[in-house]
Amino acid sequence: MAKDLFSNQSDLYARYRPTYPQELFDYILSFVNEKNLAWDCATGNGQAATILSTHFKKVIATDISTAQLSKAVQKENIEYVVCPAESTSFDENIFDLVTVAQAYHWLKWSSFKEEVTRVAKPRAVLAVWMYGGHRTDDVTVNKAVRSFHKNITGPYWDNERRHVDDNYATVEFNYELLPAKEFTIQLSWQREDLLGYISTWSALQKYEAAQGHSALPFIKREIENLWLPGEVKKVIFPVYLKLGRITK
Repeated sequence: MAKDLFSNQSDLYARYRPTYPQELFDYILSFVNEKNLAWDCATGNGQAATILSTHFKKVIATDISTAQLSKAVQKENIEYVVCPAESTSFDENIFDLVTVAQAYHWLKWSSFKEEVTRVAKPRAVLAVWMYGGHRTDDVTVNKAVRSFHKNITGPYWDNERRHVDDNYATVEFNYELLPAKEFTIQLSWQREDLLGYISTWSALQKYEAAQGHSALPFIKREIENLWLPGEVKKVIFPVYLKLGRITK
């Protein structure tokens, strides 16, 4: 079963986590044969499910966090279900597309493969993706964030987080591979946006539990010295996609 590391900051997650580019979905959908029913696993606050709902007759979005789902966008053709991705009550052979956005590294891959193979249609598409470490157009800000990530929060990241650091190069993905492609998320942020994003890091929770205080003030002081109030900087997140067909 996946870990629930994001319920406590579900408000921050919904507000500060970046959304995914439309080009990513267009590329994924170009391989999908029918657009009747999609399953978005570990949906969080429904970012991916919301976009999928504009292309599919219905989307079922699942997560183990009730708090996260409570922040999700409500639409008539999205059904939110609290359950782990590795064990559902869905019928067999019903999904045309299965997606896992920014969460595949938390899943138990062998159990998930059994479940997704059971519930997906033959030749359905599985798309998993993640965004890597961001960069701004200010090298001093980038250096400060990298130092905070490594030296302050580094010991508090869960072991699974290493798969994000290596851009999903080492995750288990035993499906019939389709051509992968890289994308980018491009944003214009003020310093509050960056600090808000950092506040959603799961390692901050573990740091605070262990140390009895938040680590955020350390990076907040640095960023406020480097980034003027109201100043806008360009921020880029690289997006890495793994795409496959489900064979039976």
